[in-house]
Amino acid sequence: MAVTTAAPTFLREAELRLLRCTLPSPTSQPAPPSPPPAHPLGPVAASALAAVEAGDYAAALASAVPHLLHGSTLASADFATASPAQIYADLAAAAESFLQWDGGATAGEGSQCRCAVVLSAAVAALLAFTQQNVTGPLGKFSPFPFQIPSLDEGWFVDPGCKWDAWASDHLASLGSHVHGKFSLLQFIIFAELLFTSIKSLDFSDCWSVSWWLCRISMCQQNILDEQSSSLFDQVQVYKNEMLNHFGELEKVSSYWGSLLCDEEVSSFVSAAFLEAGIAEYKYGRVDASRLHLDSAQGACGIHLSLTGILGFRTIHQVDAKSQMVLVAKTTKPADDEGQSAELTGAQSDGVALKTVRSSVPSESDEFCDILRTPRLAQNGNDSISEITPSASTKISLTAIQQAAVLAQCLHVSRRSRSDEMSGWEMAPYIESIDSQDESYFVVRSLCNVLRIRWESTRSRTKQRALLMMENLVEDIAKEFPVVSQRAKMVFGVHMPTIPALRKEYGELLISCGLLGEALNVFKDLELWDNLIYCYRLSGKLWCSLGDATNNDDHYKKALEVSNNRSARALRSLARSAYNRNDFYSSKILWESALALNSLFPDGWFAYGTAAWKDKDLEKAVDAFSRAVQIDPENGEAWNNIACLHMIRGKSQAAVQAFKEAVKYKRNSWEVWENYSKVALDTCNIQLTLEAVKTILNLSSNKRFNADLLDKVMTTLEEQATHLNNTQEAESISNTSYDANKETRRSNQLLDIIGDILQQIVRSGASNAEIWGLYARWHKSKGNLMACSEALLKQVRSLQGSGLWHEQKKFTKYAQASLQLCKVYIEISSTTGSRRELLSAEMHLKSSLKQATDFSGTEEYKALNDCLVELKDLIGAA
Repeated sequence: MAVTTAAPTFLREAELRLLRCTLPSPTSQPAPPSPPPAHPLGPVAASALAAVEAGDYAAALASAVPHLLHGSTLASADFATASPAQIYADLAAAAESFLQWDGGATAGEGSQCRCAVVLSAAVAALLAFTQQNVTGPLGKFSPFPFQIPSLDEGWFVDPGCKWDAWASDHLASLGSHVHGKFSLLQFIIFAELLFTSIKSLDFSDCWSVSWWLCRISMCQQNILDEQSSSLFDQVQVYKNEMLNHFGELEKVSSYWGSLLCDEEVSSFVSAAFLEAGIAEYKYGRVDASRLHLDSAQGACGIHLSLTGILGFRTIHQVDAKSQMVLVAKTTKPADDEGQSAELTGAQSDGVALKTVRSSVPSESDEFCDILRTPRLAQNGNDSISEITPSASTKISLTAIQQAAVLAQCLHVSRRSRSDEMSGWEMAPYIESIDSQDESYFVVRSLCNVLRIRWESTRSRTKQRALLMMENLVEDIAKEFPVVSQRAKMVFGVHMPTIPALRKEYGELLISCGLLGEALNVFKDLELWDNLIYCYRLSGKLWCSLGDATNNDDHYKKALEVSNNRSARALRSLARSAYNRNDFYSSKILWESALALNSLFPDGWFAYGTAAWKDKDLEKAVDAFSRAVQIDPENGEAWNNIACLHMIRGKSQAAVQAFKEAVKYKRNSWEVWENYSKVALDTCNIQLTLEAVKTILNLSSNKRFNADLLDKVMTTLEEQATHLNNTQEAESISNTSYDANKETRRSNQLLDIIGDILQQIVRSGASNAEIWGLYARWHKSKGNLMACSEALLKQVRSLQGSGLWHEQKKFTKYAQASLQLCKVYIEISSTTGSRRELLSAEMHLKSSLKQATDFSGTEEYKALNDCLVELKDLIGAA
């Protein structure tokens, strides 16, 4: 096509403004937009253009599309029943009709306004798709690229679902399937439809349509799982047309004339060749790609070569070694004859700005002693003291030059063999962009992607690569930079789509052994093949089969396919062994499972239980201790720790464990009962009584330990006897303060146990042992009458069947009777009354008369001796 020399029209200005949205901003301020033509659609076109430039693609579509569809049959179409294919065919017809309304390509301003409206809508739809699936951040878009009155949320129960499925199938008709979960698939079809409508009219003033169609074809190829031959043919046609229009400086300059800014002509030519080179790279045409990239580098004024310079690659390196660096020779206009520099990013104070803007915070380098860019020795000196970077070791590259460097890096990776050396050959290009202070979002992101791919292959930098990938995925979702800035150079670098980037993230997680995280990534992306592969690696499919069939062989198979790295399979085998009462095997399997994943509190608890059953108390204590370290609120584990300490005779340690257990198992009388026992073992009477009181309250006065209360009462009685002896040994005036304090404390404890005994007695749950304790308590308090009543009830409680024929029952009965009679004697000696003596005599005579079977026992003799004593006392009275 011959170069036109006509003055720039409104349509050409619209083309330029739309292309500038995806190309580097000119260094000088562009002229303000010309007023729109005096046509009804002029303001509409101007509004849509401004919205695209601002990155508000939804607003651009809302402004342009209603006019495009005005008067068409789509306004009355029934979208609930119509097929998407028919609707989009009608959309194509409506777009062509709209463009031809004023006479098509032969008309003047009206036709240009209509073409500008359609072109703006098409670019907005394409960039909206790009925002959602490549650059981010995710915006709020309707599922449909068009909006008409009959299309509202009320008629569609599942908005866009059926239509997106149709769009996916439509793209699959190109010979491959959509790879992953993409959004706004209709937008890319809608954009292609509009661009094709413009192209079918053969506008002489719309050269950029071929460029946009080439971009759309590449977008479609990038979301498919395989290369499509039909798309390849399209790309070749559109690419050739694009280079025919924009592959020469004279054609570009003459097409837009005075609308272009300084150096913008070379930027457009370089961008066209860059995108052509990336397209050839995508289809594996290495030679053709190299030719286009060489043309791009020539157009943007940069020449790249590699050389070696002494420097340091690691933090602790002492001697300088030869480092491969990238040398760029750039040409500048006017009086600048050109500069050359080694673009290695030598470390200096200015590197902080670059580090902050990178996907990895500077502190992440603490995990790796490998420098992100080598430190170069000045003037070839290999002394570490001479590492003083100068201004000549670094220059700034323009955005288009940075894109050219990254494109060359991709070309190097494709032409080289796939081994460790290929990464080192790519490194100088990556480091050159990493050293730049200013880069567009997609340029910096692709540089980080290439660094991640390289560093993930090296064991010493794999962790840093994982951190970079995590941060890169997070950066895409952030609000800054804004949408319009992210669109810059989006087609000039081979940036992977967001699903493809997240897929790489999942594969990196797998290589680092983080299968659980990778499973979530692949599940969210609906990459079922990768998900199944991940399940196979983790053994989860075999584990699920083992759960369904209750067959240990499947768990063993899961271990085999995971190279004995499936913690879930080991846990399942451990539970199975425990259920078979094979506690030793269960213990060993739990050890192996927890060695793989120690942050599993239920596993530690089960391990402790198996070890306890296997009588390995030491490991049981350790296991329950790990369980409470992970989950400090595991009251059962604290209780088991305390019980194990009790068994091992470590009462003090048991008390401390029970203190924690009752915090989280406060309503468990079983825990409190164990707590009371160990508290008594440590001679903590008050704590023991508090625990007993709590047990009574929790069990509605049905649970109490008479033996424990008997031990407590015996202890208190011994303390009282000791205190009385101490006070008698000293004069009243010289009684020590400590003795009085101990007396008060003993009385307080007596009051507590008295409350407990009274609570049991009043509830009606008392037995002979409780009545005996109640009597002893009354006696310790000096209330002999109440003591005698309690002892009498104890004696009556012991009466029953078998008393006069069972030695054990008779012994208890005889002891209680003796206690009762002694108290009667003591009351009589105090009051001088004979009634208590007579009651005791009558009781003893009756008991001895019925206990003839035990006449030879010590208890019988003691009862008889007491009766003789009573008769003497009665006779003396």
